[in-house]
Amino acid sequence: MTRRSLFALAGLGILSVGVFVGCATGPASAPEETPDATASTEQAEARVAWLDAGRGVAVVTWGSSSCVPAAGESALDAGTLTVELIDTTDGPCTRDMAPRATYVPLPQGVDPSTGLDVAVTGAVTASASLEALGSAPAPVAEFAPSAGWAGDGLAAILTWGSSGCRPQVEAVTSAEGGAVVTFADPPADQVCTMDLAPRVTLADLTGIVAEGPVELTLVGGNVASDGPIPLLGR
Repeated sequence: MTRRSLFALAGLGILSVGVFVGCATGPASAPEETPDATASTEQAEARVAWLDAGRGVAVVTWGSSSCVPAAGESALDAGTLTVELIDTTDGPCTRDMAPRATYVPLPQGVDPSTGLDVAVTGAVTASASLEALGSAPAPVAEFAPSAGWAGDGLAAILTWGSSGCRPQVEAVTSAEGGAVVTFADPPADQVCTMDLAPRVTLADLTGIVAEGPVELTLVGGNVASDGPIPLLGR
């Protein structure tokens, strides 16, 4: 079975918003103009991080922390990767505005040493540029954890496991050469889906790591790494 066939999407929800219209007793007003359906959609903020030794990326967008978009189709054309993000519906979403990350496996032809422009479509419309890596990333085994720099203090950490039980960062502490990321142990009664899927967790390294190359050590939460892993892009 290939890793593509193991790529599973978690069922995530989205809030349904009702609109209430009052009744007017005065003279009817002139109908409002209908917005041009061809008008461009406002660009949202997005960031991208290299993951999995350059075999995939994390696309970071802002929205409900409990409703992470799923990756749809992606295509590479003239150095630009177009990624579709899909909102899936399976319940209500928290009404916060937080960074959340989606793992996107890269198609053939993407070279981490040349950089990448990314156009995000679907649930979010955005664009971002990913700087080239200074050297070819060291190979990693399939389904091994990896990490990439998403900018402004954020590290995207890829782990593999149940799509229904995303790891949660409990603490980030400074260590020689980088940081230790401690994940919370899941509740004993937590029910998880029986799949093997990529989960991307964001960790805030602001004020914790120094300039230059960084390595992360993952502990706790059933996602421990076998030693430090490099933070790609730093």
